[in-house]
Amino acid sequence: MQKMFVKHSQSAKEEADGLRLLQQELQDNPYISVPEFNLVNENELHVQYIDDVEPTKEHFIALGKGLALLHQKNHESYGYEKDNYIGHNPQKNVLSKDWGSFFVEYRLAYQISLIQNGEVQKIFLALLQNNKAKLQDFLNEYTKHPSLIHGDLWSGNVLYDKENVWLIDPAVYFADREVDLAMSEMFGGFSSVFYESYEKAYPKSKAYETKKIIYNLYHYLNHYNLFGSGYLRGCENGFELISKL
Repeated sequence: MQKMFVKHSQSAKEEADGLRLLQQELQDNPYISVPEFNLVNENELHVQYIDDVEPTKEHFIALGKGLALLHQKNHESYGYEKDNYIGHNPQKNVLSKDWGSFFVEYRLAYQISLIQNGEVQKIFLALLQNNKAKLQDFLNEYTKHPSLIHGDLWSGNVLYDKENVWLIDPAVYFADREVDLAMSEMFGGFSSVFYESYEKAYPKSKAYETKKIIYNLYHYLNHYNLFGSGYLRGCENGFELISKL
């Protein structure tokens, strides 16, 4: 009998949906695995237990190749057909043909709407509105196609056992694939070998270093809303860059 890990979460159904989609997309991918699961109810998810070990060079090479392979698949639209979660906050979704507009409205603007400090919210909303058109144009210019992304790709959401690399806790949607790469750099924890492996399989866009800051602004806003002022400077840095586009 397979050993299971019991996870208690308000987003159990949405997490199961994301795991299911990743399983479908990765079924022919020899480099990355997704754990099996049983959805028990709205607040509890039984997920295959992974006997986690310290990652090796080979693990990171596989992760880079596998993520590139996932990202290379071209999908029809950006966004997603249903809302899900990013951490403990809702992640609003629609299906869209316009990546720049989707990211501005359903990622940045929505997170700004959650800010409880009225003065901070007012400043950030004005910055976004004043730079909206050029931001959307910039993102559309340097994005090739919609890719399925993990959506919350920090090191805690990648596990390794003796044989496989496992993706857990997704916040899936269809996006510019560099959203995942940006998130992976936000807190570190991934070897340079991972990035070299990915780059060899699917080179980053020439605008990546700029897009990285824009995409991580979404996560800084989310962390600011969830955890407070320690993430405010990261938000300010993102808006300063957008203002200079």
